[in-house]
Amino acid sequence: MKNLSKSKLLAFRQCPRRLWLEIHRPDLREDSPATLASFGAGHAVGEVARRLYDPKGKGVVFDPGTQRHADVLAQSMTLLAGRNPIFEAGFSAKGALAYADVMLPIKRGGRRMWRMVEVKSSTSVHDYHRDDAAIQSFIARRAGVPLAAIALAHIDSQWTYAGDGDYNGLLVENDLTDEAFDRECEVEQWIADARKIAGRRKASDICTGEQCRKPYACGFVDYCASTETQADHPVAWLPDVRRKQLKEHLARPEIADLRQVPDTLLNALQLRVKTQSLSGKPWFDRKGAAKTLAPHGSPAWFLDFESISLPVPIWAGTRPYQNICFQFSLHRLSRTGKLEHEAFLDLSGNDPSKPLAVALIGACGKRGPVFVYSASFEKARIRELAERFPRMRRDLLAIDDRIVDLHPIAREHYYHPDQEGSWSLKRVLPTIAADLGYETLDGIQDGGMAMTAWMEAVFPGELPSRDKAEIDRQLREYCKLDTLAMVRLWRMLSGKL
Repeated sequence: MKNLSKSKLLAFRQCPRRLWLEIHRPDLREDSPATLASFGAGHAVGEVARRLYDPKGKGVVFDPGTQRHADVLAQSMTLLAGRNPIFEAGFSAKGALAYADVMLPIKRGGRRMWRMVEVKSSTSVHDYHRDDAAIQSFIARRAGVPLAAIALAHIDSQWTYAGDGDYNGLLVENDLTDEAFDRECEVEQWIADARKIAGRRKASDICTGEQCRKPYACGFVDYCASTETQADHPVAWLPDVRRKQLKEHLARPEIADLRQVPDTLLNALQLRVKTQSLSGKPWFDRKGAAKTLAPHGSPAWFLDFESISLPVPIWAGTRPYQNICFQFSLHRLSRTGKLEHEAFLDLSGNDPSKPLAVALIGACGKRGPVFVYSASFEKARIRELAERFPRMRRDLLAIDDRIVDLHPIAREHYYHPDQEGSWSLKRVLPTIAADLGYETLDGIQDGGMAMTAWMEAVFPGELPSRDKAEIDRQLREYCKLDTLAMVRLWRMLSGKL
């Protein structure tokens, strides 16, 4: 059997069935856009880490994706006799294989040793990072590496990029040496157990559950779910499960269908989901919805942003993972019912924040409600723009004051069984406007795809790229549908249909 990589061991730690599928049926894996984005984030942070830990550029960088494993392993051990940093050095021992993000030469007691740094794109240390460090240090030490210390470096989310390529301060180190070295017996057992699982003829019988999402999303979850008998009305449709008694009831393995959940354990919203799901009939409080919206007059505006969140900021004055809006769609509904549309989109690669703010102020007028769906995002972005551009602060905050959130109104007054417990706009829209649908869009159909498309347009050399004009068209159509969907929802809730 081949050596198990660190990623395979971490897959085992999450779920033995995942490990088996990773080895024997990798074709069944379907990574989400969010997972793929995380891979890109890791690559970007790794590039910066090499510049920070090797400012003179004297280090050696391996590429395990293109170089033979045997060659990397042999050359890595040879380079340990040198004095320069090593990136992606490979080590193998006890049936396991690992590549170290950063290896730095140090001296301890007159002896040349090495310090390992694992670089993560997260903003804090998680438990699975500690497992990662324990595996890395175990393999390296058993391979004969004179390892003196191991640290985990992650992003400081409060750090602000000053510009000119200066990323000093982006990463924060956490020393994990003592705990990693102390877990060698654990790691050795993980490797032995994982190799047994990998050698089996078929996957373990493990049902889908919390482990499919934590500590990270598993790309095999759809396949595993397809092999299980699905409930007609899954308990996963219940929203906002917080009550202890309900959590305990749902944790019982035999509880799978809403029919098995007593009404007494449910709040009003959960009971509504259960009742309408079992009846197959929609529920709509027409009078209540119309009364809630009645105070908001016309003209009315319907706003949606699209943003990019970069782990390594590229514009001065921005922070890691800060949401920077590069697009908005705005529908305007006049007193006479005339519907007009305005849009902004910046694919230049320059910071889009200021021109977007200018365009937003010019497009939103001076009065009338500005409807959004789940207001916390739009409000936060507008306030950030107001903070960054003081001269536009008053106008931007005036828009913020006019925002009305349609999400809680829909949640309080409307539910259709096809929503399956969700009030996302993409689940609500098909139930009120059969002629509209995100699935009919060509290319971009959700926010994750929009971010990926922006990256393709702005960094065409780093990703498989579509034509920039085509990306522009798809982004505009997607964002426009978001605000058009809100117009249709508003008309229904307000009784204007």
